[in-house]
Amino acid sequence: MKNSLIRILPQRFSAFVVVGAVGFVVDASILAILVHGYQWGDYTARLVSFAFAVTVTWLLNRSYVFASTRTHNRRSEYTRYLTVQGMGIAINFLVYSLCIASYPLMDQWPVLALAVGSAVALIFNYAGARVFVFTGETKQTKS
Repeated sequence: MKNSLIRILPQRFSAFVVVGAVGFVVDASILAILVHGYQWGDYTARLVSFAFAVTVTWLLNRSYVFASTRTHNRRSEYTRYLTVQGMGIAINFLVYSLCIASYPLMDQWPVLALAVGSAVALIFNYAGARVFVFTGETKQTKS
């Protein structure tokens, strides 16, 4: 069963998860600094942390995960990436908000709510990136 599951998941998914983990660290670090260091509100801090994280993940996904299918038009690609990630953040933010409102621990430690929201939005974000964003022709690599 393990081998069949590995064959079902696209090869890029693991790399996408690693990039997502980097984005999560950026997101969570900025969120924690703003909330705990500067006493920003949970939601305002979340919007700012997302803006930084989405740019980092686009650059890493473009350079490593989807390098062979990135498009030549960086601006258009980034716009599509922001669109997909915007929908993903809507899913993420909904789950984040429900966690904050439902669990006092998550209100005190919003990074926990961020983790739950991120996990829920992961599959949507990957599918959107693969199908809608990185749609360039496959590039030949030198042997």
